[in-house]
Formats: sequence, structure tokens, C-alpha cells
Amino acid sequence: MVALQGSGSADAPFVKIYLNSLTCGNINVAYKVRDIDGTTDNAIQPVALHYRAGGIGDYTNVPAAFIADATTGPSLATLETNVNVTLPAEANNQAVLELRIMTTNAVGSDEWVGIDDINISATCGDFVTDPKINEFSASTIGTDYEYVEIYGDPGTDYSAYKILEIEGDHTQSPGTIKEVISVGTTDSSGFWFMNLSTGSLDNNSLTLLLVKDFSGAYGDDLDTDDDGTLDSTPWASIADSVAVDDGDAGDLFYGGPILGPNYDGISTLAPGGASRIPDGADSESTSDWVRNDFDLAGIAGYTGTAVFGEAYNTPGASNEVYQEVCGDPYTPIYTIQGSGLASAFDGDEVATEGIVVADLQTGLRGINIQDMTGDGNPATSDGIFVYLPTPDVNVGDHVRVRGTVAEFNSLTEITSVSQVLVCNTGLSVAATGLSLPVTAVDDFEKYEGMLVTFPQDLVISEYFNFDQFGEIVLTSTRHMTPTALYDPGSSEQQQAAQDYLLDKIILDDGRSASNPDLAIHPNGSTFDMTNLFRGGDLVTNVTGVIDYSFGSYRIQPTQGADYTSANPRETLPPMLGGQIEVASFNVLNYFTTIDNSGSICGPLANQGCRGADTAEEFTRQRNKIIAAISTMDAEVIGLMEIENNATDNAVIDLVAGLNAFNGAGTYDYINTGVIGTDAIKVAMIYKPAAVNLVGSHAILDTSVDPRFLDNFNRPALAQSFQDPRSGNIFTVAVNHLKSKGSACTDDPDLGDGAGNCNLTRTDAAKALVDWLADDPTGAGSENNLIIGDLNSYDKEDPIDAILAGPDDTAATDDDYTDLIFKYQGDFAYSYVFDGQMGYLDHALGNTGMQAFVTGVDIWHINADEPDLIDYDMTYKKDAQDLLYAPDPFRSSDHDPVIVALVFPYFYYFPIISK
Repeated sequence: MVALQGSGSADAPFVKIYLNSLTCGNINVAYKVRDIDGTTDNAIQPVALHYRAGGIGDYTNVPAAFIADATTGPSLATLETNVNVTLPAEANNQAVLELRIMTTNAVGSDEWVGIDDINISATCGDFVTDPKINEFSASTIGTDYEYVEIYGDPGTDYSAYKILEIEGDHTQSPGTIKEVISVGTTDSSGFWFMNLSTGSLDNNSLTLLLVKDFSGAYGDDLDTDDDGTLDSTPWASIADSVAVDDGDAGDLFYGGPILGPNYDGISTLAPGGASRIPDGADSESTSDWVRNDFDLAGIAGYTGTAVFGEAYNTPGASNEVYQEVCGDPYTPIYTIQGSGLASAFDGDEVATEGIVVADLQTGLRGINIQDMTGDGNPATSDGIFVYLPTPDVNVGDHVRVRGTVAEFNSLTEITSVSQVLVCNTGLSVAATGLSLPVTAVDDFEKYEGMLVTFPQDLVISEYFNFDQFGEIVLTSTRHMTPTALYDPGSSEQQQAAQDYLLDKIILDDGRSASNPDLAIHPNGSTFDMTNLFRGGDLVTNVTGVIDYSFGSYRIQPTQGADYTSANPRETLPPMLGGQIEVASFNVLNYFTTIDNSGSICGPLANQGCRGADTAEEFTRQRNKIIAAISTMDAEVIGLMEIENNATDNAVIDLVAGLNAFNGAGTYDYINTGVIGTDAIKVAMIYKPAAVNLVGSHAILDTSVDPRFLDNFNRPALAQSFQDPRSGNIFTVAVNHLKSKGSACTDDPDLGDGAGNCNLTRTDAAKALVDWLADDPTGAGSENNLIIGDLNSYDKEDPIDAILAGPDDTAATDDDYTDLIFKYQGDFAYSYVFDGQMGYLDHALGNTGMQAFVTGVDIWHINADEPDLIDYDMTYKKDAQDLLYAPDPFRSSDHDPVIVALVFPYFYYFPIISK
């Protein structure tokens, strides 16, 4: 007995037996499988028998020998399973025959099984391998051309065998022998065939049996009760069988496989004849059989009209499947595509031809082919994507493909390709010129799969998915977020939103992998720190194939575009000439608590952490934030998205880093401790040598004004400062209102462009100006500056509420002014979302404050930069991690806003007289 257990490195242990079966057949393999494991292990332990001839290639499973679970348990070792099978004919007469009795690494704790009492026997000597019915023809075009063919050992006398036709039609005495055909001697290739007279084989349901030592007679009824089971079997054995089903209900069959209507997906009619492919193939399934051409292709004197998937008629010769050739009739690509969004051929098998215009086999596992001339119909595409990982083809190849039309995520493509022929090479198709904007979003459908080019200048407008998916959104001009220009819900806002949808196309990278390495610049070269791009830069002659995936049309490029840097980096912030500068900066989740430690953040240490996932990431983030703030060199800075906990570690750490870089004591912070209940808060830092603190800091939350919901908005922080030269006092309030992304209670997205929580932000804005009017710091200042991420664009209600001031009435003395709009105009931006610009980061001053403002600008170090160069390393490959510099660029996703202040002051000189 041999004991086996699958575990560890012994993933599939087996007993291997080597045999020589020359001149032998009817090989019988018997053995006993014992459960020999009395432990508590209780796995499902399958055992299988495999064989292979010749010593190379794949093994073939013997289904009759398979044991689904050869063990019981736990703590039982009593099960014995007997196996006794005769190997298929392929094992006969082999110089090398290998048997393999195998178990596997099972589900659970593997049990030991034993293989015992192995006994192998065979019939040897003058053994004759049973032949196979290899081809037959019963019903053909015109007067039936009928024949039968067997395949066996070359030059072998098979006169002991007969081919019987058994009636299957339920109305015609089923089970009756309708024809007896004596078999002769095979030729040197193993074939024997006989042409039959017309009508020898029925055109309806029948069974062909190849039997040995037949003792019956023509006309015998072998199924006297017509129940589908043979009542008499006048033969020693059945060597082979095949049946044809004409589709009539109630017909009976006495062997198989049964070849019925559409058994092969080619025709709704039953086959008139069929061939085993390859010769002698015998898996006992319909897949062994290919229907013969009904028009007798292959027979001398007949032209035939074989189609793909049919076999030639080859009596007495090797069976052959019809193979298409280039130029055979096919369905043109434009016919497959049609003029609608989906193909009318969806699910159908087609053959078509075209020129390879995009080789995407290494990235998207396919190619795009295009009709050489097209049909001249502008509503139908001349190109199509073919899912074809292999074989390798090249751009310029003229190919013929056969496969199934599919709407894969709404992209019309050809998949399940069964044939690829290269008909010619070195050809080309001219790219079709396109331009933005289009007149309808679906205009690109009529170019789906085609090679196109955009000769116009296109603007790089969105790059959020560039790091993960290699995607860039291109437009003909940069678009503003509609509510940055127009009132939410207005006809102008709605038109602007529609205009953007008509003016965009995604430039993809021809790859499906996430975070592909290396990243590809629109110019076709590797994206690296010496080959960057920014939002607002231009690309011309963008060329590739139109694709559709993830709900958007896109270009899969076939060459690099012409690139122009139209929006170069601003290495220094704008020179505004202020004596004191106030900045607003969203620092994108600046947490000193590393975000890999569970829910230990927030005021109560019970919330998830944000920001850097590792110490290395935090160092990268910290260096960028410090570089940005140090280069701004502002005297007062309001911060958003900084960690909110009792120790204020994040603010303390940031100030320590700034002072290490700029000199001890350069910056200090407003010591607020915890503010609110969220994991992030607002904070304020300042230069103590440039401004003096006046009064106490103040916090606006729900306890101060119930309109200010601090479970959604982050509480506001106010602090008053004094210009030491003039003595003027001003108050800065830093804010971070509820975002647009997630819903608030009874405050959903109304579809007007303002997003979720518009009422929540508006009520907070009203509370804010009322609170500031009451001098919350006690400094006696009437000069108020509101800064921060208000999560509202400048034509939305929260901004209107601030502009109206505490009396809620526009054009009165207590109004606030949108300082960004005043100094930078309608097209200012600090943030890019979905390819559209605007400013969520604000600077609003009341009447008193405006007198001291000399300029406002936004330093574009973040919104125009792809986040591939930020600190985050979460999903990046090693090469992408190197796309980093400890500089201000992409230190956050928001640009900082800078406000310049000048407070007039006078020197008084005493008059001295003699």
C-alpha cells in the first residue's frame, strides 16, 4: 500500500505507474482506496486516475475512476472504495503509457489515503483496436450522396465489425435495423469507407452503431416495446456509436453522442453528415463532431458552399475543417457597428476584415481594425475593437477575424475570436479629423473604434485619474465650474454644465492596469520630473482610436501629441506689496498620527485617522507643506484639514518644522486645543515679530449659534491682530464649511450645481457674519477678514449670505466684498474638480477691512498639478514614488489664497526752536 497526503509543498501527491501496452488493449485498472487516517482531521479528500500516452503532454482524466471524497472522519479510518475501470482506446498499443493516481491538498486538514491492491490487466497478442465511425453522410443537396467511413489501425482487417443503422423516428418502428454495412480492411492511413446507394441512410432521426460479431439481421426490431432501450443485442460488443436527431419530439436514440439541430451553433437543422475532428477523436461528446457541408464541398464534381465551422466531405481521407481565407465573404465593420449606440449583431458570430490601426495587445489585450474604404455613411463607424491578446499582429496588417460581437460595457467589440488571418502587411488608413466641442455627447459613437486625430489645440483640463489610470481630460478651452459664474439652477448655469459635457474627451494611455508604471506624458514620452505637464497646458494633433469605457468616450493614443507648456509654474507667490499678508491654505489632512493605527484619532481618539499612512509619507508631506508656507512668507496663515486632538501635535509639529527651516521663533500658533468633534479642524499660525495678538481667540460652533451645525461644518476660529506700526487692529476668521460630496439631513443635492448641504453652508455663513459683527475676540476691531475653504463657489448662496452682511441685505454698509473677485475677476480659481475650475477658498472683507487691502491673488501650486507627484505612496509603483520633490508643488489639492494689507502710519517729528 502507498500512503498519500496533500499538504505543504506536497500539493498534489500521486502514485505514478509506467506501462508498455504495445499489442495490448482493453486495459483494465483496478485498485482499492483506503481511508487510513484515524486522527481528528476531516478533509474532503478527492482521488483521481489520469493517463497519458507517449510520456509527454497533458494527462487525461478517467471520470469513472474519480472519488469525490475517499475519507471519513474525524477519528474514523474505515472507508474503502474500489476502483475498476477500462481505459479508453487511446491507451491501447502504446510503447509508453503512464498512469497517475492522485489526491490533492484538500479543503481543511488533509487526511492520509492509501492506494492498495493495484491490479492492471489487458488483452494482448493479436489485439485489434476497436475502430471508430469517423465520418458519415446521410442527407445532402439534391439526390443524397451517402457514405460511411471508419478509422482504425492501418492495414487492419475489420471484417468482424458491422455498421448498423437503427431507426429513430418514433412513427417508423424505432429500434428496427434499417441497414447493415460490412466493414473491410483499412488502408495504410487507417481509413475504410463505403459509398452507399441513395436512400440507404434515413434523412430523419437515426443511430449508427459499430458492433463486433453481429449475429442479427436486417429488419430485426431490437426495441420491441419502443421505450428507447434495446431489448436484444445481437453482438459481442459495441465499438462506437453516433446519432442524428432531426428535432421531432418523441424520437428515440440507441447510442451517442446525439447530433441535433444547432448542436454546433451553425444551423437550426440537424446535420446531414459529420466528421470527427481530428480523425478518431473520441471524448464521447458532440464536440468530437463537425457537421459536413450540405452542398458536398470536397466531393469531386461538386462546388460546395462550406462555411466556417463546417467540414469538407472527405470519404477515405483525413477529415478537414473548412478554413476561411482572406477575401471570403464577410460582414463589413460598418455593418456590424450600425448607426445606433449598440450593434444589431450583439451576440452573433461574424467574420470581418480591416486594417490594424492600433496595436493595444500589451495594454488592453486587443487591437483596433478599420475598414480600408468605409461606407461613406457619417452615421456608422468604420472601426472596431477586437479583443485579441494573441496572436501578435502589427499596425498596418490587413487582418481577417472571426469572433462574436459583444457590447462590453457599451463598447461594440469582437470577442471570443476563433480565427485570425493576416492577409497583407504595411498598409495604412488615414486618421479622421475631429474637433471639440461636439454637438451631442454621443457624437463620438459614430467614430467608435476608428483612428482619429484632433488637429486643434486642446487644453489639459483634468488629471485626477492620471496617477491611477493614466487618464487626462482634454477640452477646447478651460471651463469654469458653472456656479463660479452663474446662479445655481439658472439657465446659464445649466447651459454651462452642458457646454462642458460637449467639450471634453479623455486622453487615455492604452493600458488597463492600475497605477501603470511608467506613467506616460501626453507627448508620448515617460512622465517624470523633467517631463511634466500642468493644467492649462496645450496638446495638438492628439491621435488615436476612439474607445468607450467607464461611461466616457476616450482616445487610446497611437502616437504622442505635440505638447506646449502654456501655464508654467509660478516658483514664487505673486508680489502683492503688502506690509502684512494673510493666507488661507488647506493642508490636505496634515496628521502627525500615522493613518495605519485604527480608530485612534479625533478629540475622543475614536475616529479613523487621515493623511500619511507611513512615517516616510508623513516626511514627504511635511516637507512639501513647509516649503509652501515658507515660500509664501505670509504673516498670518489660516489652515484647514489639520489634525484635531487634545495635544495639538499637528499644529505644534508644523510650527516646529517652519521654525527649523526659517529660524527659531519665526512662527507661533493660536493655542486652541480641540475644536469641535471632527477628526480635522481649522487652525491659525502667525509671525509674532510682525503682528501682535489682541484679545482672545474665539470659536463659532452650535453652542454659540444653533444655525451653525458643527456636526457638519468645522467650527470657525477667529483671532484679532494688531499692526505694530500703525496700531490698526483686524480680525481674521478661518473656516471650513461642510463639503458638497455627502448628504446632510433634509439638505440634499437639488441638481442645481450647488451640491449637497447648500442650506447647511448658507445657515453657517449667516451665523458667521452675525458672530463677527459682535466682536467675538473682544478686540474692538471693525475690520473683519473671512478666509478658508467654504466649499462654495462664488455665485452660490453661502457666499451671497456673507456678502449681504449681518443685516442680510445687499448694498448696505455692513456688506462684505468678495476680494478674489474684486482683484482677480470671474475666472479666478483655487481648485479643479471634474475638469472645471473655481474657487472654494475665499477671502471676504467687510467695509472696514477693504480700506487696507491692496491686492489678492491665488498661488497656483496645487490645482494645476497632477497628484502623481504628491507625497502619497499608497498605490504607486517604485518608479512613481520617485516622482517627488520637497517643494511646494502639489503639497495639497487646493491653492493658497494670499491677501495683502497695508496700514497707513505716520512718524511725528518734534519741532525744535531756539
